[in-house]
Amino acid sequence: MVIEINKDIDRYKETVIMGLTARQMIFSVVSVVVGTGIVLLLYPFIGLTPSVYVAIPAVAPIALGGFYSFNGMNFYEFMGRKLRMMFTNRPLLYVSTEGETTIHEIRMAGEPGRRTVKRKNGKKQSPRKEKVDQEA
Repeated sequence: MVIEINKDIDRYKETVIMGLTARQMIFSVVSVVVGTGIVLLLYPFIGLTPSVYVAIPAVAPIALGGFYSFNGMNFYEFMGRKLRMMFTNRPLLYVSTEGETTIHEIRMAGEPGRRTVKRKNGKKQSPRKEKVDQEA
């Protein structure tokens, strides 16, 4: 006896009508009703084609709510997370604890054979940089 089991059992969805799940069916019916209502209300005032163009932005999020899925999240969960990430997260800032002099001293200590010369203000500096400072 052979019993076939769907290999991706985690993504298995039980269909209700015409291969649609219950969620997809409900959102389809709601989007069709809302779209029809908008078109019928606006048809006498602006005509058929413009009323359909007005209805599309209202119907699209409703239809996506039933059919769109990303990483196990439906459309509304995904957009909620995306909006939270865009508006509530603060950017991460890096603040250096070292100044230019500390970085310069670390570089000088790491390069053998390179000597440093003390400046008039007491800071150490390479001879090449001192020559540039004297020219300026």
